[in-house]
Amino acid sequence: MQIKPLVPYRNTIDEALAKSAMAPLLSDSDFSYSRCGATKGMTTLIILMSVLGFALTIIVFQPGFATTDAEYVYQDSQSWNFGDWQSPVIELVWWLIDPIAPGMLSMLLLTASLYWLAFGLLALVAARRSIVVGFITPFVALAPPAFMLLGMIWRDILFGVTWLFAAVLVFAVANRRTYRLPVQGAALSLIALGVLFRPNSLIAAPVLAAYVVWPARFEFKRLLLIFLPAALAFYALIPLVYYGLLHSKRQNLIQTIMVYDLAAISYFTKENQFPVQWTAQQTNLLTTSCYNPAFWDAYFSFSTCSFVMERLGDEQDRIFGTDRLRETWQRAILTHPLAYLHHRLLFTWNFLALSNQVLPEIDWSGADSPYRDNAFFQAFLSLHNALEKTIVYRPGFWLMIALVMTICAWRMQKTADDAFIVGIAGCACVYVLTFAAVGVASDFRYVYWCVLAVIAAALVSAARLLEPKEGRVR
Repeated sequence: MQIKPLVPYRNTIDEALAKSAMAPLLSDSDFSYSRCGATKGMTTLIILMSVLGFALTIIVFQPGFATTDAEYVYQDSQSWNFGDWQSPVIELVWWLIDPIAPGMLSMLLLTASLYWLAFGLLALVAARRSIVVGFITPFVALAPPAFMLLGMIWRDILFGVTWLFAAVLVFAVANRRTYRLPVQGAALSLIALGVLFRPNSLIAAPVLAAYVVWPARFEFKRLLLIFLPAALAFYALIPLVYYGLLHSKRQNLIQTIMVYDLAAISYFTKENQFPVQWTAQQTNLLTTSCYNPAFWDAYFSFSTCSFVMERLGDEQDRIFGTDRLRETWQRAILTHPLAYLHHRLLFTWNFLALSNQVLPEIDWSGADSPYRDNAFFQAFLSLHNALEKTIVYRPGFWLMIALVMTICAWRMQKTADDAFIVGIAGCACVYVLTFAAVGVASDFRYVYWCVLAVIAAALVSAARLLEPKEGRVR
C-alpha cells in the first residue's frame, strides 16, 4: 500500500530534489521504492521533518549553552590567539563561521546542521527498507540523551555529530560504486577533522576509517592492515596542523592527566609524589581529602586544594609543562603501579557506572538566562530531569549496548548494514575506553559519540528487521 502525499506541491519539491547535489545519495539501484512500499512523498516528508527538527533545535536552544570553555574558545578565535588547551581547529572553524551568526549561535547552527543532515539522510536510507523506521528516525533523534546535549557548545558535541555525518554519508552509498570514492574521501576528511577536534580519538579513528574504506564488509584482517598506518597518520596530523599551520601556543593539556595521576598516587600511597615540598597541612590535604575519582578540578580551581596547580605553575620555579613533571609521572607509575591502576579503575567505574554531570545547569539557572522563559526548552528540560538519574544517562549503559551490537553484527557479517554497525559501534567502544587512561573528568558529554553511534546502529538494525522479505537484497 502506498502512502498518499502529505504535503502540497510534492511534484515540485521532488523535481528539485532530483536535480540537487544530494540526488545520488537519495537514489539507489539496489533498493527500489516499490519493494517496500515507500513513495517519493515519503522522501519529501522525511526531508521536511528533518528541516523541522533543525528549526526546533534552534528554537529550543538558541543561542546555545555558553559554557565557560566555549567562551574561552570563542574569545581566542576572535583574537586569532590559538592555543592547544581546547582544539585550535575548532577555534579556526568558529572564526570562519562566526559572520553567519556572531557568537554561540554560529556554532549551534553548525552542530545542529550536521546532526539533522546525518539523521535525515539515515532516515532516507532506512525508508528504502522500512517506511516505519524511516518515518520515526527524526523522532528518535529527539531522544534526550542525544538531543539535550546538542545545545551545548562543547567540542565533544561537534566531534560526535561530525563523525556521525561521516559514517552515514558512506552508508548511504555503500552499494553504489559510482559515487562511493568522492564520498569516502569526504568522510575520511571528516574523520581527520574529528581527530583534530578530539585528539584522544586517534586510537578509535582507524576503526571508523576502516569502515569508510571498506563499507560493504568489516573484516578484522583489514582493520589490522589499516590500524597502525592510520593511527600514525592521524597522530602526525595533530602537530602538523596545531603547530605547523596554526602556530598554536603549547598549553600542556596532556600534563593535566599527569597532575591528576600523581595526585591520585599520592592519595593511595599516602606519600607525596610531586617533585616539590609541601607544608604539613598541604601534604595532609593531598594524601587524605583532595582526591576525587570523578574529576581533577580540585587541584586546579577549588580553594582548598588549588595550591597544587598554583605551585606547579609558579613562574619562578615552573614545573607544569616541563620534563620534570613528565619524568616524575613516569617514575611514580613504575614505582607504584598498583596505586596507579587502583586510581584508573576507580575513575573508570565512576565514569561508566555512576551518576555524573550531564548539563551545566549554571548556564540557564541565572536571572539573565535566555532559557528561563523558553517554554520549548523548559518542556525538554523537564523530560531530561526525569531521566537524568536513570540508567539512560550512565555511560556504561551505552558502552555495553555498543559492545553487544559490535559483537552480534561482527558474527553475522552478511550485509553492508552489519559493516555499518560494526564500524560505528566498534569505534564508539574504543573511543569511550580511551578515557580509562586519559580521562580527568566523568561528564556524560564524553560518551556523546557513543550515544549517537548506538542510536544510528539501532535504527539500521530495526530497518533490516522490518524490511519485507520480498524486498531484501542479498
